[in-house]
Amino acid sequence: MQAFFERAAANVKTMTDPIADYLTRLRNAIKARHRVVEIPASNIKKEITKVLFDKGYISNYKFDDTSVQGTIKIALKYNPVTKQPAILNLTRISKPGLRKYNGADELPRVLNGLGIAILSTSKGVITDKEARALHVGGEVLCYVY
Repeated sequence: MQAFFERAAANVKTMTDPIADYLTRLRNAIKARHRVVEIPASNIKKEITKVLFDKGYISNYKFDDTSVQGTIKIALKYNPVTKQPAILNLTRISKPGLRKYNGADELPRVLNGLGIAILSTSKGVITDKEARALHVGGEVLCYVY
């Protein structure tokens, strides 16, 4: 009977940080020069994807809700001439073990305004520039540039 529970425990996949997994999948797809990456969906991942699309870091996305959890298909963006990816760096800031919150007056600037910080606020998932305009603070999820 104990062997059954050990096998069952080995098959269970728990994820402590789904946002870090999302960013890692994007980072790996960019390094491998993939055109499309498929990621398991969640509401926060969908909102981060919308922000990346609105700011021009990805060329397109599609939410596929046919399965229970659903998936996000993201078409990555590259410069047609130099073949450089639009996303040069993705950095996770707030982690499950150490959350990083900033007030409206102390929001971070990424690369002196050239990059974006994605925040989870009471107004939803928005960029640092939008948070400054709305004068709201929140949890700093990641930096993108």
